[in-house]
Amino acid sequence: MEQSSVRELQPLVDAVRLACELCRRLQAAKTGVSRKSDSSPVTIADYGAQALICRAIARYFAEDGVIAEEAGEAFLSLPPAEREQAVRLVGKLLGEPVTEEHFVRWLNHGRGVRADRVWVIDPIDGTEGFIQGRGYAVCVGSLVEGLPVDGIIGAPVSPLDEGGTLFFTDAGKAWSETLEGSEPRELHVSDRVDPPSIRVVESYIMGRRSREIADRVYGAAGFDARRIKRYDGMIKYALVAAGAADLFIRGPRDIRKNPHKTWDHVAGTALVQAAGGRVSGLDGRQVDFSQGAELRGTLGLIASNGLIHERVVEAMTRAAGQEWGFLRPPD
Repeated sequence: MEQSSVRELQPLVDAVRLACELCRRLQAAKTGVSRKSDSSPVTIADYGAQALICRAIARYFAEDGVIAEEAGEAFLSLPPAEREQAVRLVGKLLGEPVTEEHFVRWLNHGRGVRADRVWVIDPIDGTEGFIQGRGYAVCVGSLVEGLPVDGIIGAPVSPLDEGGTLFFTDAGKAWSETLEGSEPRELHVSDRVDPPSIRVVESYIMGRRSREIADRVYGAAGFDARRIKRYDGMIKYALVAAGAADLFIRGPRDIRKNPHKTWDHVAGTALVQAAGGRVSGLDGRQVDFSQGAELRGTLGLIASNGLIHERVVEAMTRAAGQEWGFLRPPD
């Protein structure tokens, strides 16, 4: 399956860069926080970043479908002052007049469209980190025939570059550059296999059961817990792609109550695979991204440099022990 070239993706690369600037300004301004129906947090930065990205899709990839986290109807439920602030800042960054009608139309662009290619957007992956002044990521990935093909991840807070890092795929390879713009660097996963040397990244926030099982996996595989670093958002995938980390495990969790979302994984999966790594479910099987917004039946994901992947899958099986039934999708 042929990946897009950066010439085709450039409008989206530019949109992600602009969305990162919007997020930086609103994080510094300590923008207000709302709660969605599932109690998850959302800010006007989420809506503004998605509007910028969907605007680019509407202009340059109008026939494609979109799966995105936020919706225009939810934006319209915000207080008028917050809506006006978001619309005004998007217009300022674009250097053109933007109305609330434009903004809402962009947010909803491509929803429900059946197309050969679908763009999957997480405008701020790691909203809790954004709210707390930590890191987060602006993410866009593509699905073709239900498989991750391309990914763009903007990380305004990055351990690789002081001014932030932009990660992207280009014609089957993975690259990064600074958010300010620099010569692109080709990315490759690491070749580390010695258990004590393995570098693990994980989420700041983990459920109790996920935490317990992850610790058992690390112990069963012989990984040094002192090498674990925690980050917000999809930059964890990007660090595996860059060779700065070797392993990221997401989950497991009870997907009957809290299923994994497609937009949390598509861009990162595409990036890791383009860099030579591997992403799978907890049992080593290919993840099914073809079901829409939810990864139904997927209890968690493993992203690695590929060389240690089978060891991690085996450790997951051993570490889960009697709880393995919890890791099986419901009938």
